[in-house]
Amino acid sequence: MKKLYLLILFWIFFSLNLYANEIFLSLKKNKVNVRYGPGFEYPIKYIYKKINLPIKQIDKKENFRRIIDLKNNSGWIHVSQLKKVNSIIPKTDKILFSKPTNFSKPLAKIKKGRVLIIQKCNNNWCKIKTGSFKGWIKIENSWGLK
Repeated sequence: MKKLYLLILFWIFFSLNLYANEIFLSLKKNKVNVRYGPGFEYPIKYIYKKINLPIKQIDKKENFRRIIDLKNNSGWIHVSQLKKVNSIIPKTDKILFSKPTNFSKPLAKIKKGRVLIIQKCNNNWCKIKTGSFKGWIKIENSWGLK
């Protein structure tokens, strides 16, 4: 019985530790190199050219983070090129509202795939900024937040 108890504790600890590395981050700069491995000696796999693009960290090794993006592209980025998540990408078209309710004034239609800068969130709504628009959207079906 004691072995079973220890096995369960080990499994819980391992499961929590496995998912602790999965967090959302954003790109800090307009040009970010993604490498094949966790070091500057690895060749560049591709280059992101979109500041504030939300990405998911799936692993880490020293000062590099293994990431995956909305389109399942993956690679390694140096931690200096990343910041706390401050953006989302809607997976479906959204309506931008003046207040966090469906009954408020609609301001614009937000197309899927657009990077939206988060100003604040409460419940299922986030106040966002994109281009010249500011308002509230429902965050369901969005990439960038848990």
